Amino acid sequence: MVFNTGAALLDAIVLAVVSKEPAGTYGYKITQDVRLVIELSESTLYPVLRRLLKYGYLETYDMECAGRNRRYYKVTVSGQAQLDAYRNAWKEYAEKISSIFELKKVAQAGEKIIDTLSK
Repeated sequence: MVFNTGAALLDAIVLAVVSKEPAGTYGYKITQDVRLVIELSESTLYPVLRRLLKYGYLETYDMECAGRNRRYYKVTVSGQAQLDAYRNAWKEYAEKISSIFELKKVAQAGEKIIDTLSK
């Protein structure tokens, strides 16, 4: 992606990915799911997870998997509320940006009409 991904957007994306698994999900899986939409390294993901834990948006539990302990992350009630706020803010932001792109299309269409009428 050519656009910068700031901390708030990373938080929103990670919360959205984790929320899709009601029982929780683990770090590697989160990284793989996030990579479907943006490039993200595990070294970038874990500070995001720690921040979301610190804010109380995620909680963790451990479970054995193939003889090893695996840490799972799950969205809390306050995390779900924050995700809803992020979704609303994103929708408003995306609509504003899209309207700017659409205005350019409308202006270009208007120019074509004026060119056609002036011929």
